[in-house]
Amino acid sequence: MTTPTEREPVLAFSNVSIAFDGPPVLEDITFSIAPGETRVLLGPAGVGKSVLLKLSNGLLRPDRGSIRLFGEEISTMPEEKLFPLRTRIGMVFQEGALFDSLTVRNNVAYQLIQEQVDDEEIDERVLEALTFVGLEETISLYPSSLSGGMRRRVAIARAFIHHPDLLLYDSPTGGLDPVTSTTIIELIVKERDVHKTPSLLVTHRLQDAFTLCTHRFDKAEGRMVPMPKGQTDPNTTFLMLDEGQLIFDGSLHDLVHSENPFVREFLD
Repeated sequence: MTTPTEREPVLAFSNVSIAFDGPPVLEDITFSIAPGETRVLLGPAGVGKSVLLKLSNGLLRPDRGSIRLFGEEISTMPEEKLFPLRTRIGMVFQEGALFDSLTVRNNVAYQLIQEQVDDEEIDERVLEALTFVGLEETISLYPSSLSGGMRRRVAIARAFIHHPDLLLYDSPTGGLDPVTSTTIIELIVKERDVHKTPSLLVTHRLQDAFTLCTHRFDKAEGRMVPMPKGQTDPNTTFLMLDEGQLIFDGSLHDLVHSENPFVREFLD
């Protein structure tokens, strides 16, 4: 099994393009995610953000270009060889995507159950993951009894349970109110700062993106706090898509000072 070195990207796209019986959905996309780095992918609906996530874990194959995951080329990799790589990825889907017929415990432990992990170990790891997101008391409940924000936190616990080598977040605050959205972003900041897991987060919410970059998790206080004025997290950077093309790749400072007309319009 290949493990990225400190210099080797966890995920790297090189001149990637894909189309579905029409104009390209993504065209000539090149970017990478380094160990410990969080990339925030911005853009309005319909510009290819979710397609890019599916390319990242091999659920879609590009028409052209190269995608390297954990140092391995996955663009043409057979499906059976992709399975062990996918087990190293934590995925948070839009709307949570929980199984209504399963308890919170079995939702969080779903992959462990498929792998026939011992029940005692499952219980220990589920409790650890739920405690991390502040929902240990829900372990025996069903998703239908939870609020939308709680269901999203359970989905995050499911993604975290393996201590993955890469996290993919597909609009994790979509459809949530501002207060609940902040709770979700705080969990993402906590994961970033405590476990330093490299991540790719898709969102159209500028507030979420800016909060990620301008806050840190304070272990002593057990909560997210603002960084000193003028400082930003050096390992959290931004990507922006427009009409299938990557039009921005850089820091928060560069983003807010960009002269690109679409970036300016999006920020305004």
